[in-house]
Amino acid sequence: MISYREIFLMFLRFGCLAWGGPVAQIGMIHQEVVVRRGWVPEEQFRRTLALYQALPGPEAHELCVYFGMTQRGRWGGLLAGLGFMLPGLVLMLALSWAYMSWGAQALLPLFVGLAPAVAAIVIRAAQRIAQHSLHSRPLWGLAALSVVLTMLGVHFLYLFALSAAAQSLWAAGRRMAAIILLAVSVIIVLALSPMFPAMPLPDHWGQAGLFLEGLKGGLLSFGGAYTILPLFEQSMVGTYPAITPQSFLDGIALSNVIPAPTVIFGTYLGFLAGGFGGAMWMTLGIFLPAFAVTLIGHHAMEKLVHNPALHGALDGVAAAVIGLLAVTAMQILLMSVTTPHAVLIFALMLIGLYHWHARYAIPAMLLVCAVLGYGLSVML
Repeated sequence: MISYREIFLMFLRFGCLAWGGPVAQIGMIHQEVVVRRGWVPEEQFRRTLALYQALPGPEAHELCVYFGMTQRGRWGGLLAGLGFMLPGLVLMLALSWAYMSWGAQALLPLFVGLAPAVAAIVIRAAQRIAQHSLHSRPLWGLAALSVVLTMLGVHFLYLFALSAAAQSLWAAGRRMAAIILLAVSVIIVLALSPMFPAMPLPDHWGQAGLFLEGLKGGLLSFGGAYTILPLFEQSMVGTYPAITPQSFLDGIALSNVIPAPTVIFGTYLGFLAGGFGGAMWMTLGIFLPAFAVTLIGHHAMEKLVHNPALHGALDGVAAAVIGLLAVTAMQILLMSVTTPHAVLIFALMLIGLYHWHARYAIPAMLLVCAVLGYGLSVML
């Protein structure tokens, strides 16, 4: 039987090699636990992966917790999850400290090229998530409605509830009821939303506010790690003095150059808002649902997600999240691609994302964009 120490070191190694996003991370886990070690059969791996793809949170991390639990129970799952996230957490804390200590101005020449590259990453992520999740015309319609209502200032929680209810009715064959619900609800939401504006957690809430921000991201990031971006962008940019639109963009770039789940971006935001303590509380909030769902409620969630009655609601929420992400992607694009050399870097990065799929592709391309942006800014 594998020991606790071996489990921790095995998944720590996974964390050190977690380049290339969730697809590469999941492939690495599959190769080790299914092909090499034979911990579970192929069919069980696919079923477990489908479960965590339907739930919010970083699915690669949740898989690590699950497979650690299959070998040594809940302590094994806890050690596996901690091992996988630890390298990215340490690296992100170090980068956040460097960013705050040296100042954005000192690093600005490098971020000149990174900003348009980040815009390309987010737009490519939105396209990939939409391609995977929007598998019917009604879902595309809900995503488009989410875009419109988000631009009109409607809070994302209204969108989630409305989309879940409407898609549930549509999936159950009650299409006219779904259409009526959408029409009536949109009118009501637009009429009442000024009375119930978005309520970001004020910065004087301190560590408790940052924990709740992280918990919100961990619970509502349906469809992929990048869907956490609009949730944080809506409530944290401008609320905390150190989190500006530019520093938000810079953090996305930093989270893509280290081996870690993309949601580790929240650690950076927590550091900017509340130092080391803020970073740890934010990280705890983000990863707590991933640990809890697997260690406590895996079998219950498996039954729940495979209940056909809930498929429509989950699909509806995913569509609404994609609409939010599309709006965030366009905001980032308009803010960062404002000069001819930014357009060039954006185009090159986008082409690279479509044609280069190696594990180290994104960090390598970000490095090239940083150097190119610095060179062009000096020459021009």
